[in-house]
Amino acid sequence: MEIRTSRLILRSARPDDLEAMHAVLSDPRATRWWSTPPHESLDQTAAWLDGMIASGPDHPDFVVELEGRVIGKAGFYEMPNVGYILHPDCWGQGLAVEAVGAAVDHVFRTRDVETLTADVDPDNAASIRLLERLGFVPAGSAERTWNVGGVWKDSLYYALSRTDWTTKAVTQAPA
Repeated sequence: MEIRTSRLILRSARPDDLEAMHAVLSDPRATRWWSTPPHESLDQTAAWLDGMIASGPDHPDFVVELEGRVIGKAGFYEMPNVGYILHPDCWGQGLAVEAVGAAVDHVFRTRDVETLTADVDPDNAASIRLLERLGFVPAGSAERTWNVGGVWKDSLYYALSRTDWTTKAVTQAPA
């Protein structure tokens, strides 16, 4: 499975993505808001990547490539929950919005799902902006939902309906 955007390729994970994904998942800046602490070993990343590969090529969870280099992942590790992480060298360029938007569009075009969801740390302002830019709206919150490296984190929940996505896509289409 492969999705192309103006700058990115989103594709199924492969074993040779290990080193690049480890560079992302072992970086404390990238994993500051992730559901696990930074990966300490290549074996830890290999187990994570094996799980992504085992989901199969039709599962909408993608490795993200920029100019032939794997820079992260975006997609749905578990439907209907979106997740994404990019290497910090790629932050601030609109790449996450582009990748997540492509994954969202793919799911709404290929799956019978009416609402997509996201779980974000209340302190992760960049991720909140990304979700809201894509049309996700607040849908609730909860305290102490994730224990990451012995530290409890809270959650803000966001949702995006098929109708809102379709309306947003129509209003942004060129005339």
